[in-house]
Amino acid sequence: RLLSGIGAQAPNAGKARLRALAMMLALALFSLLPGCKHAPPERALRDTISKMQAAGESGDIDALLEPIAEDFSGEQGMDRKAFRRYITFMRMRQSKVGATLGPIDVKLFGDRASATFTATITGGPGMMPTQVQVYDIETGWRLEGSDWKLINAKWKPKL
Repeated sequence: RLLSGIGAQAPNAGKARLRALAMMLALALFSLLPGCKHAPPERALRDTISKMQAAGESGDIDALLEPIAEDFSGEQGMDRKAFRRYITFMRMRQSKVGATLGPIDVKLFGDRASATFTATITGGPGMMPTQVQVYDIETGWRLEGSDWKLINAKWKPKL
């Protein structure tokens, strides 16, 4: 019996440590999920922009406008209502819309942020786009509670 520690390990040796390691790994993975309520501000803003992109592509105008602040200001003095009309009109003209965003540069300023990126917008009546336009987009955001709200945007055609 004195030599029982030499050679093969006992059946449960090291399993408690493996279980603890597996539990810590699982907790770490859950904390990285995008739907977590406590996402860091930059991650939450990037998620909001991504959701807006998906809503625009799917034609869900209400979901696209949800993060837009009531006091939104866009190109040429466009307010939130005018932006809704513009998006609705554009959506009526194009049954299929695609939006591909370039790298997003986010800068945080406390409860405010800016995000700049390029967006390639495609559209057409069928599966193949008949129109393509690339825009340089500059946006300003305000944190309201745990939600980012778009307060201003400028877009200029790049091509």
